[in-house]
Amino acid sequence: MFGQHSTNINTFSPMSNHEEKKQSVALSSVTASLLLTAMKIVVGLMTGSIGILSEAAHSAMDFGAAALTWFAVRISDKPADEKHHYGHTKIESVSALIETGLLILTSIWIIYEAVARLMSGTAEIEVTWYAIAVIVISILVDISRSIALRKVAKETKSQALEADALHFTSDIVSSAVVLAGLGFVALGIQWADAVAGMLVAVLVAKAAWELGRKTIDVLVDAAPEGLAEQIEAIVMNSPGVIAIHKMRIKPAGPFVFIDLTISVSRTLPQEKVLAICAGVEERLKAEIPDSDIAVNARPVVLDSETVTERIHSVGLNHNLHAHNIVTSLAGDKKQITFDVEVDSGLTIREAHDAVSALEKELHREFNGQIDICIHLDPLNNEERHARPIEPGKEAQITAVIRQAAGTISGIHDVHDVNIHVSEHNKLCITLHCSFDDNTVLANAHTLTSRLEGLIYRDIPETSRIIVHAEPVNAED
Repeated sequence: MFGQHSTNINTFSPMSNHEEKKQSVALSSVTASLLLTAMKIVVGLMTGSIGILSEAAHSAMDFGAAALTWFAVRISDKPADEKHHYGHTKIESVSALIETGLLILTSIWIIYEAVARLMSGTAEIEVTWYAIAVIVISILVDISRSIALRKVAKETKSQALEADALHFTSDIVSSAVVLAGLGFVALGIQWADAVAGMLVAVLVAKAAWELGRKTIDVLVDAAPEGLAEQIEAIVMNSPGVIAIHKMRIKPAGPFVFIDLTISVSRTLPQEKVLAICAGVEERLKAEIPDSDIAVNARPVVLDSETVTERIHSVGLNHNLHAHNIVTSLAGDKKQITFDVEVDSGLTIREAHDAVSALEKELHREFNGQIDICIHLDPLNNEERHARPIEPGKEAQITAVIRQAAGTISGIHDVHDVNIHVSEHNKLCITLHCSFDDNTVLANAHTLTSRLEGLIYRDIPETSRIIVHAEPVNAED
């Protein structure tokens, strides 16, 4: 796997600044919710207001939700371990889902009580200064908690804190509705309190719907809206990427896990493929910093591939290196000839079977519209030991080589001649020769092959010659 993510398992790690902020603001919300709930229950019972009692129930649910949020952010900050490879961040989503259930239960109870009171028409509500005061205090506290929670939620990308902020925001609106209801009751419109309670229930239900929909998306691993399109744009603008074969996105709290399989040309070497995958990962990390990315590559056939590239690719699949590839037309078919390096230690039967398997795949590759002839080129993988030749004899052989090169027009200089003697007393010769800068490589190869032939003729004890062609005045 390219760009594979490895999980680090920590037994202990000091709390980060983000973790401290999350836990601190969550704990302060627990305290605020508890105090508001107590005040609203006392005042609601004293005044008999269904609106204030509904707010008390709402605040009680908020207290439970805030406590759950505080617990969730403490657990979610734990690092990944052997059992939880993606960490513990989804505990925040579970917490938010429970809060959704609490909000729905609150809405049902408020509506039930409000309808019962409207039908009976017997409730007497006392509007007092302390009833007004507790609602005003509630609104002020809710505003401060909502701002603080929303700020930290944005900084840390905490879904649990975002849910808690949503709770306090809905409390502001619902408290304002209750305050308006008490105002109508003071004017003699008693049923206004029950209606205010029902409006609070609707607002609570709406908040629950928004929170629940978002939470369920995270729990079922729904990709964040627009993220897939953003990733596709980044990846398709990365060098070497042909297409995106597969993309999987897994949100987990403030993080997102991205698993990609990209299509690349099958003719590329492995090192190049690794570099392409690494480049894609770097680009994604720069644009989506809170991400964990794994990139895999899938080789594909391109319409622009040449015959040589296709043969090379198929040959490498068989661990065989094809070279000296020549194609020509023979009637309706192409005739392809090339050399294949085969382990020299194999028997002729083993070598033939290996090359026959390559031939069969090449026929499938070209839909049978080819004739193939393969030359087996023995590949010796053994290390052979050689010793330097005596200086006097080296000078004699070097003079013979330079004399032979002097008979070939186009070769300007022979230098860096090295001669060794193999364990079988055969000569191994390496040398450099110079050509004009504008000499075509194929012509240079022809001339060096001619030089090799002359050396074999004039120095028959030679078993191997390596000629390095280079432009005049080249820096080695």
